[in-house]
Amino acid sequence: MKKLLITSDCFLPRWDGIARFLADIIPELTKDFKVSVIAPEFPGTHKKVRGVKYHRFPLSKAQYGDIQFSQFNYRKVREIVAEHDIIFNQTIGPLGMSAIRAANKQEIPVVHYIHSIDWELASKGVKRFRKIVHLTIKRLVRYFHNKCTLLLVPSRAVEDKIVQNNVKTPRLLLPMGIDTKKFKPSKNKAKSKERIGIPRDKFVIGFVGRIGREKDLPTLYKAYRTFTSPGHTYRLLIVGGGLQDEVPDDQDVILKGSQDDVTPYLQAMDVFVLPSLTETSSLATMEAMATALPVIVTPVGNIPEYVDDDYNGILFPRQDAQALAEKLRRVVMDSELRERLGKAARNTIVKRHSWRVTVKRLRKVLLEI
Repeated sequence: MKKLLITSDCFLPRWDGIARFLADIIPELTKDFKVSVIAPEFPGTHKKVRGVKYHRFPLSKAQYGDIQFSQFNYRKVREIVAEHDIIFNQTIGPLGMSAIRAANKQEIPVVHYIHSIDWELASKGVKRFRKIVHLTIKRLVRYFHNKCTLLLVPSRAVEDKIVQNNVKTPRLLLPMGIDTKKFKPSKNKAKSKERIGIPRDKFVIGFVGRIGREKDLPTLYKAYRTFTSPGHTYRLLIVGGGLQDEVPDDQDVILKGSQDDVTPYLQAMDVFVLPSLTETSSLATMEAMATALPVIVTPVGNIPEYVDDDYNGILFPRQDAQALAEKLRRVVMDSELRERLGKAARNTIVKRHSWRVTVKRLRKVLLEI
């Protein structure tokens, strides 16, 4: 059995899209490989997968927005890399860059999954020097992408951006999938609300994800307050950790923090909103759709490839609180529209974004590399 090393600067117990993907895929990969993981030592605890060896690296003091990296320790990473046959990398951070460099020098194949357009994510996640950050990260990512053996891309839109960045490494399309047995509609919406502490008569507008500047939650809050008044029947539910100052202190805003399992929170929502400035696949949106929620989202990343406006979701322009408020008002006031959008949303994920297909294709790629 070959030795597979998964390297990532994002991992549990700090939840985000990458951590959630790894939490689901690692148990599957243990069927074919002896798996080890290199990741930062984020505070907290998480359930470890039996048989998997974890190498945790202490965090640095530096923090960029809601993101905190581990300390650089190239020598230790190099020693761990040398013990493995394949590197499956997730990020271009201190650990990811060290792993790619070490594997490249030792002629060990590196398969890198592109979870984000890093230069867009970095520049939109800072308050100052955005142009400099954008150009610097773009060049850095180009260098390390070109050191990989194979790049896995979640969509053609993402692949186009990688090609435009003058990356020559071979690429393979591998769309994200969703476990529709786990993410499924609520059987009783009122009870789902009560289970997480929300009165059954409240209408819940929700968001799931990291609270970072690039998620643009101020636009969501402004839109929410455009058509609601304090103490009314509406609640804004925010599920995720990060920069708490992005969300105003408001009696009608419910902050639930980072959660190991977001399914109960999605099932308690009446509508899901993603106001992001940048995304790739947006697992959160696909999970909401699998839960049969009407989704109102920005047309960023490859979201337009699976959200068909007014068929299985609704699109609105980035940073346009007024447009979002109008879309929300329309969905909130029309229960038949919510039901139609929700059913079509789940049908889209079931038919086009199967988790089993993603797992099968990834296992095949790693076995044949």
